[in-house]
Amino acid sequence: MSLCYLNGRYQPLDEARVSPMDRGFLFGDGAYEVIPVYSRHPFRLEEHVARLENTLASIRLPNPHRPDEWAAIIREVIDRNVWEDQSVYLQVSRGADDRRNHAFPKVMRPTVFLMSEQLITPPDYQREEGVACVSAADFRWLRCDLKTVALLANCLLRQHAIDQGCVETVLFRDGFLTEGSSSNIFMVKDGVVLTPPKSHLMLPGITYDVVLELAVSHGLQHEVREILEDEVRHADELWMTSSTKEVLPITRLDDKAVGNGRPGPLGKQMYAWYQDFKNTVMRSG
Repeated sequence: MSLCYLNGRYQPLDEARVSPMDRGFLFGDGAYEVIPVYSRHPFRLEEHVARLENTLASIRLPNPHRPDEWAAIIREVIDRNVWEDQSVYLQVSRGADDRRNHAFPKVMRPTVFLMSEQLITPPDYQREEGVACVSAADFRWLRCDLKTVALLANCLLRQHAIDQGCVETVLFRDGFLTEGSSSNIFMVKDGVVLTPPKSHLMLPGITYDVVLELAVSHGLQHEVREILEDEVRHADELWMTSSTKEVLPITRLDDKAVGNGRPGPLGKQMYAWYQDFKNTVMRSG
């Protein structure tokens, strides 16, 4: 059984209880992080904690722990669970109030919750064949750079893909690519890797950073710039990236082939570089 952390106590996940008056439950008022763990080593823990701090500061929620305290709790959750590769979910809400009120409580008592699941990456057949995606207008709020728990729009957009037998929804806002419902998106055209720049309209993914770092270190030609929807629809290759999807080729978009309808050479090369980086760096801590 999975062991979790809730407000200072480590306990079985099915025994954890949160007040129905918690603002995370009533308003989606909180922040979260998802930290990949390889061979029991949390990957880029400092960067994840810093991103959490940025989200908390932006939504005016006092951080309940120092970075070293977060690190200790995260490592304890990892140690108390059975998997070598894990995905640690961390959530901080503004806590419970004595009545439902949109305004912040005068005294804030944040609710801190962490749990862990086995980190499962895509099966081989998806790597070899690629996956199908759909597109949709990006109707989320204007602070997509913050990892807040109010993810209803993302859920609706992801379900839009599931309903059509697809893996992900690629999002466009005002004619430009933003990201996926739960991933970042890269494209290739004429041997150049392209991806949108970090902004308030997309989440600054840690895997996004790794892919760009690998492009630099291996001398792969790339550009970070705004990308028109028409460019995406005429791409030679499309990839989605995240800690669980890693680098996953998209071979159909809106039931039309991407490129020749097969995973492209640069995507295969990036996946190989990513796996080497995972085995030599991520797993070593």
